[in-house]
Amino acid sequence: MVQRMSLTKAKTLLLAAASFLWPDCHAQYAWQHGAAAGEMLPFSDIHYEAELQGSFSSGTTPLWLNANKHGLGSLERDNGYLRGALCRPLSADSARRWGLGYGVDAAVASHYASRFIVQQAYVEGRWLHGVLTIGAKEWPMELKNQRLSSGSQALGINARPVPQVRIAVPEYWTIPALGRWFAVKVHVAYGLFTDQRWQRQFTNGGATPYNENVLYHSKAGYLRIGKPGEKPLAVELGLEMQAQFAGSKAALSDGKLTRMKLGGKGIKDFWRVFIPSGSDITDGLGYGNIEGNQSGAWLARVSYDKPSWGVSVYADHYFEDHSQQFHLDFDGYGDGADYQKRVSHRYLLYPLKDILLGGELRLKRCQWLKGVVVEYLHTTYQSGPVYHDRTSTIPDHIGGRDNYYNHGNYMCVQHWGQVMGNPLYRSPAYNANHTLRVEDNRFVAWHMGVEGTPVPRLGYRLLVSWQRGYGTYDEPYTYPHHNTSVLAEAEYGLDGERGLGDGQGLAARQQPWLATDNMQAWTLAIGKKRWERG
Repeated sequence: MVQRMSLTKAKTLLLAAASFLWPDCHAQYAWQHGAAAGEMLPFSDIHYEAELQGSFSSGTTPLWLNANKHGLGSLERDNGYLRGALCRPLSADSARRWGLGYGVDAAVASHYASRFIVQQAYVEGRWLHGVLTIGAKEWPMELKNQRLSSGSQALGINARPVPQVRIAVPEYWTIPALGRWFAVKVHVAYGLFTDQRWQRQFTNGGATPYNENVLYHSKAGYLRIGKPGEKPLAVELGLEMQAQFAGSKAALSDGKLTRMKLGGKGIKDFWRVFIPSGSDITDGLGYGNIEGNQSGAWLARVSYDKPSWGVSVYADHYFEDHSQQFHLDFDGYGDGADYQKRVSHRYLLYPLKDILLGGELRLKRCQWLKGVVVEYLHTTYQSGPVYHDRTSTIPDHIGGRDNYYNHGNYMCVQHWGQVMGNPLYRSPAYNANHTLRVEDNRFVAWHMGVEGTPVPRLGYRLLVSWQRGYGTYDEPYTYPHHNTSVLAEAEYGLDGERGLGDGQGLAARQQPWLATDNMQAWTLAIGKKRWERG
């Protein structure tokens, strides 16, 4: 018999939102060679947005009404916000060798982590294909459907944007010397987390550990092989990495708040986090980890596109260290006097078990069913259940217990309570014990997303997820927990022909039916989440 727990009761929610004048600040970054430049007008082509949203539930907000909204969500039973934004996209200067863009996006909220939220505030400049962005900006996921996917495992859209300095080639740049078959896009960024006050409040003043003044680093590179528009087949490969470094770890000790410095902010520290090296402050003699909390993911996607339809299959493999990044670890050290010497060519081999696998169908001429996404996630292996670093007395090395998203010094890969990755890893904001940990990172899950526009102005979206969770290696569940989350969403445009919006602010307005600037729309969404033991 299934026994329901107090925090796992079925929950339903009704959400209504009105929005006006949706901006598109991610359209067309690249320089359009050969176009007429025209006059530079930095205060022209400004886009505006206003949004009013409210939600009401019988319990905690269901998963898909809170997740993958760039952190602009709340778990409170009743919540809402009034949001306004303006931006000048770089597309306004696409005909020029250089361009200027900027944006401000803020909300006044009720029953959110803070009453006044600066969601985005940035300025960016482009020279040819390169873009420099300074500030907080929402960035879309790569190689996945923004609306239907469960989310990326590394650089996702689940948490609030981190203010940063970011240098990027944000759109694929074709390499002419290689026959235009190869194209690349990259970025490197450094930033500062802004949630230390929230962390202190959430942990009841340090009753459980939290972090202060932590810096952020991310980098990614993607390679595309193919000729989109000329050839139907394309292959994309990517590597995404992010890191937490510097700052301190704070916690109450004998009623007094104590802080442990975790690293510096010098040039060497920035370099060691860029090229993973160095060591943590807590590493003992004879053992060196790498500086900060490093994590990332390998990505791959194969797409086949025809004029009326398209299909993609993709993979997203998360890693915390070398055991899952390269599936290979050196174990050929000696013992005694040869403790630090490589005396043999012995290695540990780790199988590829943990992965997100997905498929996407795009029906370009079918209004009733425009897109379908199906995904499978497996995260229970984590390099194995046993972990042991070699010592002078026990030279054998066993690497396991990767503990995805969690870290001993930097608590968790999160921002404002939401994991900076796939939301099926249960975010710290859900923790009733006020710990900044992902308490369910070993699970198997299935996810499906469907969308369409059956009639002009009317669109729908359906998300369904099923998850069987085992907790963590350190704190496993006595019995597996099951989570079923459902979202049914409909949107009606009052002005202009419009389908379903993406519900993600300024980040990724990619709908082809977004036809006019002067539009109004109402969104109605019903969500359900059910956690069970058994």
